[in-house]
Amino acid sequence: MAAQPSALTAEKATDPSDAGAVAGKTLRADARRNRDRLIEVAATAFAEHGVDASLEEIARRAGVGIGTLYRHFPTREHLVEVVYRREVEAVCAAAGDLARQHPADVALEQWMQRFVDYIATKRGLSTSLRILITTNSTFLSETFGRVSQALRQLVDAAVADGSIRGDVDSSDVLHALSGIYSSPDTKDWRDRSRRLVSLLMDGLRFGAKKSTKAGG
Repeated sequence: MAAQPSALTAEKATDPSDAGAVAGKTLRADARRNRDRLIEVAATAFAEHGVDASLEEIARRAGVGIGTLYRHFPTREHLVEVVYRREVEAVCAAAGDLARQHPADVALEQWMQRFVDYIATKRGLSTSLRILITTNSTFLSETFGRVSQALRQLVDAAVADGSIRGDVDSSDVLHALSGIYSSPDTKDWRDRSRRLVSLLMDGLRFGAKKSTKAGG
């Protein structure tokens, strides 16, 4: 049983999917770091090896024991849900960050490249996500809606400043990007997907009101 946190080292667990986010329970700062590290490592492992990635290996790579993993995530499905929700939060937050840092078309292109990583994680979690959907019918629609909104804001901004074609609809762009999800899972899948994003962006820029160049 973990020791009670001190007032100086504890921080409240605000993630609704956090096992510690109950009745004002708090996580110590070191416990929070362990949890965040487990989520980060698990996201990479699931993207690389699928949902059957070894939990023992995830714990080892995160620098903790398997008991620590199970204290934070009692089941594999719980870890999957937290990882997926965190990935959705990250890809949505990236839209705002990129929009503040780059011209509208560059922000859109970089976000779509980031979307490839999101899709890689989602593909790795596909089996468990289907199980989660059977117990929570709104789970996927809620997360998908947030991603759609993030893309729509980027597309609308690029259309408004004339850096992509004026007849572009964000739902069409999302449909094109979603095709990446069902492409064959080969070793060069990620590289091919990034090239497809670049080709898609070339098409969005073609015939735009103003000439732009892709930025890094």
